[in-house]
Amino acid sequence: MAGGTWTTQNKVRPGVYVNVALNQSAIGKMGTRGITALALSLSWGAPGVITKITAQEDFEKLLGYDLGHSSLLPVREALKRASTVLLYRLNEGVKATVTNNGLQVTAKYGGERGNDISVIIEKNIENNVLFDVKTLLAGTELDKQTVGDADELAANDYVKFQKNGTEGLTLTAGIRLAGGANGTVTNAAHSDFLGALEVQEFQTVGLLSKDNSLKALYSAFVKRLRDMEGKKVQAVVSDYAAAGHEGIISVKNGVVLSDGTAIDGEHAVAWVAGATAAAAVNESLTYQAYDDAVDADVRLSHSETTDALLNGEFLFTYSGGRAVVEQDINTFTAYAPDKGRAFSKNRVLRVLDGIANDLKSIFEKYYIGKVANNEDGRTLFWSQCATYMNDLQNIGAIEDFKAQTDVVVAAGTDSDSIVVDVAVKPVDSVEKVYMKVKVV
Repeated sequence: MAGGTWTTQNKVRPGVYVNVALNQSAIGKMGTRGITALALSLSWGAPGVITKITAQEDFEKLLGYDLGHSSLLPVREALKRASTVLLYRLNEGVKATVTNNGLQVTAKYGGERGNDISVIIEKNIENNVLFDVKTLLAGTELDKQTVGDADELAANDYVKFQKNGTEGLTLTAGIRLAGGANGTVTNAAHSDFLGALEVQEFQTVGLLSKDNSLKALYSAFVKRLRDMEGKKVQAVVSDYAAAGHEGIISVKNGVVLSDGTAIDGEHAVAWVAGATAAAAVNESLTYQAYDDAVDADVRLSHSETTDALLNGEFLFTYSGGRAVVEQDINTFTAYAPDKGRAFSKNRVLRVLDGIANDLKSIFEKYYIGKVANNEDGRTLFWSQCATYMNDLQNIGAIEDFKAQTDVVVAAGTDSDSIVVDVAVKPVDSVEKVYMKVKVV
């Protein structure tokens, strides 16, 4: 007996033809958040490529140190909130090496951390014809291979081996690699990073630099993605309120951690980038505490704080043994009738950006090239948009949404285009309470 699925009732052979489908439901959901990007100069790691980092990584293998090391402070601070850091190593550096005892050993990556690698060659206790070759990082054994000759050694996560000379391996209590150097970073490396980042999914990119030319570069990159590519992301920099754009957050000051570590505004960018990326569309960072911070590194007076906020600066304030975000804002201050103060509030912007990103994603994944541009097709997309907006309303991200009037999907000028008009009222967080107290 024949079987299969059917589109029209035109089958010839006897059989059972069954179409199985789920009940109609929303196929497009709110996009996930929590991805930030950082480009750093490091002492170890793969250069010139984006590496996805989460809190569960083997940091010593990837970056040469555990996450608690001072050199990885920006990564650690970003991961206090972000689920993923797209990390780009800006510097290639010089690889440490050593040639001795029948071996040439070269570090896997350039950088100063390679100078902390050493190799021990011992006789194997079970077969004295064989050698145990151990690779150590800062005195900790990370790899051991038992071989009869140097040609049998395979590269590991830290070094590669090459036979040197004809005498074979000889015993050593330890030969240490040397000559590793971090090298320098040029602005061109940042341009390469942004080029690689453009094709990635992320919410924020942070710049840890005092160089205003780099701040301008990152700002221009984000403005282009937002305005020309429709990719609604934000850049986080320090002391750059002059950007004057909703896509740019300028960090004014930093914090002091509970162990006494001072993190200035330049390096607090990492936490702000991670926290902003991770914040939900119905969440504000206003008065949220910086994780493990007990004070602001620079306390601002009331008038200084007011001036900074009016200038569009993101800052930390001391409050009850913590450092809290004074107000979750960006650098946009040029308010106008068609673009008011709400655009300076990052919670509001997350809602608007989320709508733009998610509706674009839903259309690209499920509709473009798959659904006819007729009344039924446009109605189907309208239904998806309405469901998505109702989801936002249900979590308190927007309010007063009325599907029949606030979403319009119409045919465009071209036969293959549609026009979507969405009216939305984002919900902001309560930040100011005015009270009158009457004494009777």
